[in-house]
Amino acid sequence: MTDIATPAKHGTMRLWGVAALGIGSMVGAGIFALLGQAALMAGRDVYLSFVIGGVIALLSGYSYARLAARFPSSGGIMDYFDRAYPSRVVAGGLSVLYLVTSVIAVAMIAKTFGAYADRLLFGDESSRLAKNLSASAIVIALVVTNMVGSNAVGRLEELLVAAKLVILAVLMAAGMPGIEPALLTAGPTVGAATLLASVGLTFFAYAGYGMMTNAAGYVADPQTTIPRAIYLAIGLVIVLYVGLAIVVLGNISPAELARYADTAVAQAARPVLGHAGFVIVAGGALFATASAINACIFSALEVSRGLAARQQLPAAFGRTAWGQGTRGLVWAAGAILIMVNLFDLRVIAQVAGATFLVTYLAVFLAHWRLHADVGGRRSLILLGAVLMTVAFGAFMVSLWQTQPVVIGLALVAIAGSFAVEWLVQRRQTAHRS
Repeated sequence: MTDIATPAKHGTMRLWGVAALGIGSMVGAGIFALLGQAALMAGRDVYLSFVIGGVIALLSGYSYARLAARFPSSGGIMDYFDRAYPSRVVAGGLSVLYLVTSVIAVAMIAKTFGAYADRLLFGDESSRLAKNLSASAIVIALVVTNMVGSNAVGRLEELLVAAKLVILAVLMAAGMPGIEPALLTAGPTVGAATLLASVGLTFFAYAGYGMMTNAAGYVADPQTTIPRAIYLAIGLVIVLYVGLAIVVLGNISPAELARYADTAVAQAARPVLGHAGFVIVAGGALFATASAINACIFSALEVSRGLAARQQLPAAFGRTAWGQGTRGLVWAAGAILIMVNLFDLRVIAQVAGATFLVTYLAVFLAHWRLHADVGGRRSLILLGAVLMTVAFGAFMVSLWQTQPVVIGLALVAIAGSFAVEWLVQRRQTAHRS
């Protein structure tokens, strides 16, 4: 009988390797995948949405950093839920929801990879089949990479992150001097409610920092390395997001932004760097989204393995499939491929944004409940939780008015996660009786 996979932990990941996991996920899922959609929602105020989302991410990162420093393990968020919530259904349900959200996020980012690949191959002639084939291929390739092991993941992330940051830095340096003030004010301005609602998307652009805690079991000094990596990654990404939002809005018209929302960053390179620049930045988008998929798959692998070991998912999810991969990873890959080929990018992004906010709110509550052991300032925990709750509420109101089907899908994901956990725990109780 195959044992549940438990990889050795040799402390081989370094500060930059850990930070690269977060940067890779945030930048790939953020600027390249969501900037255009967020700009359509927040108008010319989109850079403010990224600022607000970044502030909330820093406050949430504070709780993550304190929890990861006190309880370092490759399990990350599920360890915090297990310790904070006495009910195994609640703790396990939240962890399953986080796993489901990670799977949805991979599908969304893979769709973005496919959109950029399609623009490079076919120009303005859209090909749904080509998008889906490219998205499916990158998912399969990176699932295999994660089965090789954590060292390969860390080295690959460093290379991918370095490549895309160089490309984005060139775009920012070239784009800033050419910004047209008239374009920055050409788009619609929005009220406070819509601006806060847009944070539901822009915060999702930062959400990858939580995945860095899954690497805690692979670093030599997690108490120091994990907090530094979280603050480093979020700080760099805030600067990058705000700068690129200004460059994009200042170089393309609102009409172009609406037409090319899924590939807005590459479109902004055309007036600045010409067709060659468009090709280079679109290629950078492929690097960025690939690294985001890589980081999300790494997180999903660790979470599914840990849930199986804790008997919060069936043991089969944790059994080795090949290398360091598990059957759970293989099944997750299958679900990702189904979503990639059946659903629209915007809907996937909005569902993932809603479920991410739910799980990250639960982290604030976990920090509050574990404060005696973890420490930290309660005022920062409360401030972060309040700001995130307000943004979540505004996001839900906006979705109810514009796309109520997304709320239904998010509720299905949430209810389904807890229903699965209830069934697993009921079965465990029956076996012990």
